[in-house]
Amino acid sequence: DEALQAEWRSVKQKAKSRLAKYVQELLGLDVDVDSMFDCQFKRIHEYKRQLMNCLFLIHRYLTIKEAPPAERAKIQSRTAFMGGKAAPGYKNAKTIIKLFTSIARVVNDDPDVAPYLRVAFLPNYGVSMAQVVIPASDLSEHISVAGTEASGTGNMKFAMNGGLLIGTMDGANVEIREECGEDAVFIFGCREDEVAGIQERARNGDYPVDPRLWKVFEAIWTGHFSIGDSEAHAQFCGLIDKLSNTRAAGTWEGDRYLLVHDFPSYLAAQEEADRTYQDQKKWCRLSIQTSCSMAKFSTDRTISQYAEVIWGLERAPRPAPVRRAG
Repeated sequence: DEALQAEWRSVKQKAKSRLAKYVQELLGLDVDVDSMFDCQFKRIHEYKRQLMNCLFLIHRYLTIKEAPPAERAKIQSRTAFMGGKAAPGYKNAKTIIKLFTSIARVVNDDPDVAPYLRVAFLPNYGVSMAQVVIPASDLSEHISVAGTEASGTGNMKFAMNGGLLIGTMDGANVEIREECGEDAVFIFGCREDEVAGIQERARNGDYPVDPRLWKVFEAIWTGHFSIGDSEAHAQFCGLIDKLSNTRAAGTWEGDRYLLVHDFPSYLAAQEEADRTYQDQKKWCRLSIQTSCSMAKFSTDRTISQYAEVIWGLERAPRPAPVRRAG
């Protein structure tokens, strides 16, 4: 239905314009509303793998930077947003936020890259900000390693608002994919039942680092994203040094959440998202399909199923009110 698609795109574009205005007022950063709005908004934690998103953005930066101008023009433009809060004493989570903001400074100040990639961390994420961010999302990131997310509700909110998802087979991503269709969720990464075998192979020295990821490591090690801050550089290198301790993958001494293992398939999923977004008619169809497939995640259905399956409660109709005489 072309009329429905036109109306849908108009609503989405208004939401993106509202977010762009919000970002300009908050950060003084201009963003392209015709770019793909790529969002990761959730509690900052290593298992949620915001660090992998950071590594992807560095890879994308390097790819754009090294491409001839004619090739850059073919790359799908993106604006990458991140938000969320870290626990006060969670040093690694705070370092990841610092890395993301440093990436934003480098990317946004580079005239070769900024027309094709913008990066913004939105501070103090809460309900009021979510009301602006979530309706504007084209793609949202739910990329925890398989077997670590109990469910997640952010993915449901983004999908209800017509945003497509990129994620692992973890938490509610599995059910959202079942409801919305395989083509509406860009799935990557290992499955939960594969994790133990990956860890065992790593202990035996079989845990390869993709050459594209190694280039990202080198960019961090050489200080490109530290911007002259020696303390931040030491912290960033500390994160990467652990990831490169390949025999300890799956433990706190190494790549605890298997970023290195999942990175190649993450890049492949991102490339598929780029290709799909360039076909705006298809993307709009999938956006409508996603939003209209989310009835299962309503509170009415959820509460009723919990009452029946978990608590074994039967419905108790409310008695009709008793009318008193006189």
